Amino acid sequence: MKRTGDRTQWRALFAAALAWLGLAACTAGSGDGLDENGRPLSEGGGNVPLGPNFDSIQANVFTPTCAVAGCHVGAAAPEGLDLSEYASYALLVTIASNQVPALLRVAPGDPDASYLIQKLEGTAAGGQRMPLSGPPFVPQSTTDVIRQWITDGALPGAGSGGPPTVVATDPADGAVLDQLPVEITATFTQDMDGTLVSNATVVLQRSGGDGSFADGNEVTITPASVALSPGNDRLLVLDMAGVPFAADDYELRLVGTGATALASSTGVLLDGDEDGTAGGDFTSGFRLAAVLPTLASIQDNVFTPTCATAGCHEGPQGPSLPAGQDLSSAAASLASLVNVTSEREPPLLRVEPFNADDSYIIRKLEGNQVIGFPMPLGGGPLPQSTIDAIRAWIDAGARP
Repeated sequence: MKRTGDRTQWRALFAAALAWLGLAACTAGSGDGLDENGRPLSEGGGNVPLGPNFDSIQANVFTPTCAVAGCHVGAAAPEGLDLSEYASYALLVTIASNQVPALLRVAPGDPDASYLIQKLEGTAAGGQRMPLSGPPFVPQSTTDVIRQWITDGALPGAGSGGPPTVVATDPADGAVLDQLPVEITATFTQDMDGTLVSNATVVLQRSGGDGSFADGNEVTITPASVALSPGNDRLLVLDMAGVPFAADDYELRLVGTGATALASSTGVLLDGDEDGTAGGDFTSGFRLAAVLPTLASIQDNVFTPTCATAGCHEGPQGPSLPAGQDLSSAAASLASLVNVTSEREPPLLRVEPFNADDSYIIRKLEGNQVIGFPMPLGGGPLPQSTIDAIRAWIDAGARP
């Protein structure tokens, strides 16, 4: 019989599995109150057996362990991987791994070539075996059930019903970039009707310089092509190769209302406004900004939109403010960063004027810190050109 101490340790390790796809580590969810399948003990009845079908895997693993507040849930989920019901299937099956793009997170019919299985079994070429420390968080018998689901074709479950919605975009909503990406993508919860995809139902605009999309001076951007990805009718791709761009606010609008609208392969209109009923447009925005080596430009284009967000480095200072850093304004950022000792790696300064290499903020942005995770959390690294602008500001004296 397994000892209680071993069981408790195993539950703690289970909680570390929020990074099990090799995409991001989350801090929420300790594993307390869960049985060995990750189900709440309050449900009673002991262990709930896994079955080789998506609904069972979702109910026993993804929902209670990964799709919790602050982790893999919602539009801000780390690496865009939302593992909540109605979203996880679309973001796992036939979707390329971030760490090893040549592999799919789940390759139907081929568990050995599925990055999910490789991470669970410790054979992945990228990153570390999950969880980040200790033995695997699930027994091999559970991994074998997931293997069987993939071998059988990684079919969706009954929970993928309802009208189609958008579960992820790349760039993510609110992203700040220094150049137009080669591709802009949107991922749906269901297979979509490719014949309805056109420049009339997939509209990309920039604001015309004022940040507004309601005053009539918007500029429509025409992609090189717009279509569903070959072999994946849940992935919409806008090819932006050769498309001219300008520093501005951009908006992607997917039409779910009117005589011509996006719909699933079964004819159900897109639920763009996510009210649970078919119909409604979906919008997502990002900004192209040439970041200058000044505090004002860094504040406007990096700290405010990326760092000073709800639950992160926002003011006023309080117990929930990470490391006491308020990055909500230029004055607050200056006071929190310049000549202030790092709490994680003293005696380094967060920003040491004239010395970017030894400034802790640069180590966090470039992933060279000893303690903690690279910043920003959940959205991928900043473009190197943006980090270089911050470096130049520091090396020039980190002036107001």
